[in-house]
Amino acid sequence: MPKFLMTKYNSYQLLAFIAISIVFVIVISFYNLALGLIAFVFVALLTWYAVRKEILFRKELLEYIATLSHRVKKVGDEALMEIPIGIILYDDEFRVEWMNTYAATCFEDGVLVGNTLNHISTELIPLINKKDAEREEIELNKRIYEVHMKRNERLLYFFDVTEERELKKRYQEEQIVFAIVYLDNYDELTQGMDDTARSNINSQVTDLLNRWAVDHGVYLKRSSSEKFFAVFNERTLSSLEKTKFSLLDEVREFTSKLNVPITLSIGVGCGTADFQELGQLAQSGLDLALGRGGDQVAIKQMNGKVKFYGGKTNPIEKRTRVRARVISHALRELVLDSDKVLIMGHKRPDMDAIGAAIGILKVAQANEKEGYIIFDKNEKNIGIEKLMEKVKEDNSLWSRFIQPEEALEMLTSRTLLVVVDTHKPSLVIEEKLINRIDRVVVIDHHRRGEDFISEPVLVYMEPYASSTSELVTELFEYQPKRLKLNMLESTALLAGITVDTKNFTLRTGSRTFDAASYLRSRGADTILVQKFLSEDLQQFIQRSKIIEKAEIYRNGIVIAKGEPDKTYDQVLIAQTADTLLSINNVAASFVISKRTDGKISISARSLGDVNVQVIMEALNGGGHLTNAAAQLEGGTMEEAEGQLKQIIDDYFQEIEGGDDQ
Repeated sequence: MPKFLMTKYNSYQLLAFIAISIVFVIVISFYNLALGLIAFVFVALLTWYAVRKEILFRKELLEYIATLSHRVKKVGDEALMEIPIGIILYDDEFRVEWMNTYAATCFEDGVLVGNTLNHISTELIPLINKKDAEREEIELNKRIYEVHMKRNERLLYFFDVTEERELKKRYQEEQIVFAIVYLDNYDELTQGMDDTARSNINSQVTDLLNRWAVDHGVYLKRSSSEKFFAVFNERTLSSLEKTKFSLLDEVREFTSKLNVPITLSIGVGCGTADFQELGQLAQSGLDLALGRGGDQVAIKQMNGKVKFYGGKTNPIEKRTRVRARVISHALRELVLDSDKVLIMGHKRPDMDAIGAAIGILKVAQANEKEGYIIFDKNEKNIGIEKLMEKVKEDNSLWSRFIQPEEALEMLTSRTLLVVVDTHKPSLVIEEKLINRIDRVVVIDHHRRGEDFISEPVLVYMEPYASSTSELVTELFEYQPKRLKLNMLESTALLAGITVDTKNFTLRTGSRTFDAASYLRSRGADTILVQKFLSEDLQQFIQRSKIIEKAEIYRNGIVIAKGEPDKTYDQVLIAQTADTLLSINNVAASFVISKRTDGKISISARSLGDVNVQVIMEALNGGGHLTNAAAQLEGGTMEEAEGQLKQIIDDYFQEIEGGDDQ
């Protein structure tokens, strides 16, 4: 029992004893006075003894309390000065007023009283002024301290967390990482070789990979002729990232000397301790790397973030069923990992953009995800008016078309954006979406220009495809079987192919007809396609007036201009260029006019002998070898015509110079 409680307890006992003794003496004296006197003497002696003991006890108690107080004060002083936590008091001007002994040992100068906190670290005062955090970490003398800030008391506590952070870092560095290493085009490039040559290349590439694995502490196991499985840790991954996976360059340079352009694609999975998830992440990363053209590394983390390295070479521009399957699977995985899918084409969308968007909408719905097509319902577009009128009759489909403002309001961290029929940020319907969404997929059939959407997670660009609608149609085969196209949806896709191929006369291959056949089997109505493409009399007359003023600039090159005081729809401009191309002895046609948005538009077409894409790229435009366009900001039509003619002249001079050489 504590002594202060014992004091109270003893005092109560003494008082009770005296009271009882007095009563006892009075009672005895009443019956026998002599005996009462004896009892009184006895009680008096006993009381004197008890009081004396109480006085001695209280004296000892006071001495004990004094000793305890001294000990507590001493312990407090020692704790304050010796505890392994730095303590600093500062004034209104951030000057150190007092610090304990441990704090002094943390800093190079030792005694810092009178100096400002900047003398300790230039990070301290800004941290105090931020007032949005009670604790922050800083580094002092190669040690890491967690600083707890008591701003009202102008007090700082410094906790040394170096060992804790090193342990955490070590734990993170030792996390397992899975990787799948794939030899791009290995089977295709070696299938024509004899066994000796194939075995020699196989051996040399394998030796190169094995040396890389040994140098970096990677466990590498071959699983097939073109695929390896690798296991390492986060520390190794960090070191490989610092070299930007120089293995890609080494393999590319080595195989190029053998005249066999084999490259590597690597999918890396990290960020989780679950082996199955790591394997899935690695495979998903590989699919993304291959979908972006190969010769690169895709590191996919558990939180969905993806980092890319490599991709320095131009991929072989050809399509295979395998590539379509890989892209389709990668797209499906991205859709499944999203809460909703937004689909967006280019400004003033055409049949191909709308058809491809509807196709991606079906992919989202087949994977049981919400999908929405971004479309400016207030914008008038002659080329797709009839299609959109038909779409409005289908309530379930029309309800999936939303305004750009609505799309911006429904964004989340898991939203997936699919951009179709363009890859240029400046041409999309709402550029803000690209800047605010981390995961963007690009599906396009135009040649890649310098202006490209920044860091898309998946790119499917095939310049030799007839249309984006064709590319999207090929993806359906590898999507869930619940994907069912109705007549209108399949017709919209077929219309996109029909428009971009000029009724299957330009840029068509066997795959184009396969896609058209698939859509026809799903109910696509060719008569309805022709109704979508039909034009009114006024539009025909406008086009004829532009053609009437066309002039031959040089052999095979025709340039036509619209009225300088009139604006024309982009579709009409493109149709005029197509019509000019059907004239005898015309190799390329260019149509210049003002658009309804105030820009000067140039549509270019060719039969293949003239690369109109190169010419339009010189005007910051782009497209295909046979189909391209450009939009010019400001200036007059005469100035635009002068620029175009100069670029055409430069183009032919370069070609003629090349022929002379």
